[in-house]
Amino acid sequence: MQRQTLQDVFKTYAGFGTRQVSTELDGAKFVKVFKDAGLVGKDLSTTELDIIFSKVKAKSARKITFPDFERALELIATKKGCTVDELKDKLCSQKGPKVQATQPDYVKFHDDKSTYTGVYANGGPTNVDGTGDLSELCDRTPADNRGVKM
Repeated sequence: MQRQTLQDVFKTYAGFGTRQVSTELDGAKFVKVFKDAGLVGKDLSTTELDIIFSKVKAKSARKITFPDFERALELIATKKGCTVDELKDKLCSQKGPKVQATQPDYVKFHDDKSTYTGVYANGGPTNVDGTGDLSELCDRTPADNRGVKM
C-alpha cells in the first residue's frame, strides 16, 4: 500500500461525508483525524483538541486550512511530548477515515416470523384483492384471515 502524504490525509478527512472535495477541515473532522490515528487518550483528550482547533483557526472562521492544520500539529506535538515528524508519521500511516455503524439487536417479535399474529401470520394484508366496491364489503361468504374468499 502506498503511503499517504499529510496533505492527502487532510483532504481525505476534509471531504469525508460530503460529495464535493473540500480544502477546509471543521472541528468534528479535526478530532476524528486524531481519534482514528489512535492519538486520543490520557495525554490528549477531545476537549484539548477542540481548544487547539480554536487557537489555530481565524476568529471569524468555522474551519481551518492546511497551514492552520500544520500549526495545530506543532501544538499537539508539544502537548503529547513528541516531535512533529512522529505525529506526521502516525497520521500518514493510517488507512483513512473509519466508518463505524451500529449493529441492530435481535428483536423477537419483529425478526422471528413464527411469532407473528393475526393477518400478518398469514402473509399480511393486500391491496390488490377485489375488495374495491360495496358489494365486496357487504359480502358475508366465508373467507380466510386475509379476507380472501374460500
